[in-house]
Amino acid sequence: MKTLGMRHLALFVPDVIQAKKFYTQVLKMQVEWEPDADNVYLTSDGGLDNLAVHKSPHELGTKGALDHFGFFVPTLEDVDAWYAHVKSHDITIAQEIKTHRDGARSFYFYDPFKNVIQILYHPPVAQRAARPI
Repeated sequence: MKTLGMRHLALFVPDVIQAKKFYTQVLKMQVEWEPDADNVYLTSDGGLDNLAVHKSPHELGTKGALDHFGFFVPTLEDVDAWYAHVKSHDITIAQEIKTHRDGARSFYFYDPFKNVIQILYHPPVAQRAARPI
């Protein structure tokens, strides 16, 4: 028995409008569903993933239980292109670009609410994604 992978993440944020703007403009996600002013569901990659953004019912601390979440890219060069794109939006970089010993390459940055996002090229994922279905 297996799953289809982790394709859904839900975040509490203090400002849903600001979160929607960040994720659609910076990460180029699309709005999948916006049932009300306190909730928006975003997607990328043709609907294969889903980010739920919910208005937090309580005060958020400086760092929640979530360490980070990531978006895979198909090539090493895409990591550099995303880095330049993120920097062009004056977004704070949490960790500079690094090529890992397994051939992966990534960097980390913050969303407006201090959630850490990773842009990652990972060879096994890229190879699987390149195969026809």
